[in-house]
Amino acid sequence: MIIRILARCSRTLIPAPTCSTVSPIHLCRQPRALPPITQRHLRRNFATRSSADEQVEDLQELYATAKDEFEIASEETEKKTVYAADDRAAAQEELAKFKEAYEKAINSADGEQIKNRIGSRVRELERAVEAMEEKAMED
Repeated sequence: MIIRILARCSRTLIPAPTCSTVSPIHLCRQPRALPPITQRHLRRNFATRSSADEQVEDLQELYATAKDEFEIASEETEKKTVYAADDRAAAQEELAKFKEAYEKAINSADGEQIKNRIGSRVRELERAVEAMEEKAMED
């Protein structure tokens, strides 16, 4: 049975092409013509940064610095080291810089957008610094 199927298939198979029957041009796809390059094709559309984005980025840097100072001061306050008072003062200074820059930013044209994006961080850091100061006064 298998021999009959193989014999039948071998008669219907297409013979393999030889070098004499196929030219090299037929083996390759013909290249398509590319559209002409115009200025429209060269232009890339990047998202433009608004002034609010730049101000938020600056505020985020100030926030990161203030938060780092707060974390250092918080550690020193918990350990009750000699440096705790100076670190708390440094944290207060950085918070003041951050709040001053924030106030300037919310008084600008993009104030509402900045307030929505950064306002919670200001309140969070203010409360944390106040709680740290209260804890330091208790000890």
